Amino acid sequence: MRKDFGSKAWSYPQPVLIIGTYDEEGRPDAMNAAWGGIYDDDKFILCLSKGHKTTKNINALKAFTVSFATEEQMVACDYVGITSGNSVPDKVQKAGFTVTKSSHVNAPLFNELPMAIECELVRIDDDEHIIGRIVNVSVDESVLGTDGQPDVTLLKPISFDPVRAGYLATGERVGDAFKAGRALK
Repeated sequence: MRKDFGSKAWSYPQPVLIIGTYDEEGRPDAMNAAWGGIYDDDKFILCLSKGHKTTKNINALKAFTVSFATEEQMVACDYVGITSGNSVPDKVQKAGFTVTKSSHVNAPLFNELPMAIECELVRIDDDEHIIGRIVNVSVDESVLGTDGQPDVTLLKPISFDPVRAGYLATGERVGDAFKAGRALK
């Protein structure tokens, strides 16, 4: 038997995304966002309200990074989500993040978050959707597998549980994509 809950913004897994921008004075900003993902082969979409400092920064400088929150950095990642850059301009430092400027877009890479998608702004629409073109994916060597590719078991990204307002660890591999279903052919 199923139970109906009506219209809810529930999705599993829901990645914990840390959006990186610079303000017009060159100060780095970080924001925790759960509503975002791949939009097309070469685009990333975020749903951020206009009042966020991050949205203002993206609109002004036309660039942003999207890093994946990790188990190790969960506290810092939560902090940048519960603290507004509009009122705490040095929240990146208070979170303990150090920054390297991306060589591909005018936005920061957070050294403590080993994987980031670097984007240049395509547009911000009236529904507060921010669409960026993926220019580069930057991955620290510490989370590369023996095959030289990103390894999710080394990255240890966390996801957001929207029902219980918690963070969850990424699980173990349970099958092979594009192969497991062949058993039913």
